[in-house]
Amino acid sequence: MNIIVNGGSKGIGREVVLRLAEEKHNQIIVTGRTKESLKNLVSECLNNNVTAVVLDLLRIDNDIDYIKKEISARFDKVDIIINSAGFLVVKDFMKISNDDARKMMETNFFGPATFVRMFVPLMPSGSHVINISSMGGYQGSSKYRGLAYYSASKAALACLTECLATELSGSGISVNCLALGSVQTEMFEAAFNGLKSPLSPSEMAGFIVYFAINGNKFFNGKILPVAISNP
Repeated sequence: MNIIVNGGSKGIGREVVLRLAEEKHNQIIVTGRTKESLKNLVSECLNNNVTAVVLDLLRIDNDIDYIKKEISARFDKVDIIINSAGFLVVKDFMKISNDDARKMMETNFFGPATFVRMFVPLMPSGSHVINISSMGGYQGSSKYRGLAYYSASKAALACLTECLATELSGSGISVNCLALGSVQTEMFEAAFNGLKSPLSPSEMAGFIVYFAINGNKFFNGKILPVAISNP
């Protein structure tokens, strides 16, 4: 399978790449902001089936031609896209700057949306887009102080999932969203200082990989909560 993990240089996305790379028949492109982190990740994947592309979703509009060229040079088709990039600033709604708010919306919503639009033309019938959202963006879930813009950006990504499933229904491309609960990542620790999650990034990555490969056989246009605890 040809798989793109968008935002895989650290956290859950990194563990997803490591899991996918265990299968030597998978070919994976991983994007991330930090060249050194991507280089270290590629070196850990012993099947020589992972390629890194530096991408800052805050600049994606400026880098569209570059990204298309880099990925199209390696893949003539894309079977799976996993949008796992995330950016978080923990601050009360009334105190957060417009700059920080826009960075979260760009990274968590506009960037992934643009990325999908770029590569849908390479996706055949039977392919799968997985958007990684959060329980903070899941309608009716508990909400937490300091996470208003982050939660709103993830809610937008969840709603986009439903819309894309409708728009792409004639193509055979499935689009689903996983709303993750607490996982012991740097982002979780920043949001909930001192709390411990029952799940590690590696454990959650195992489920995401399974769902990415198999979930489109059973779901399309669904927002699925994946949470033992929230937070």
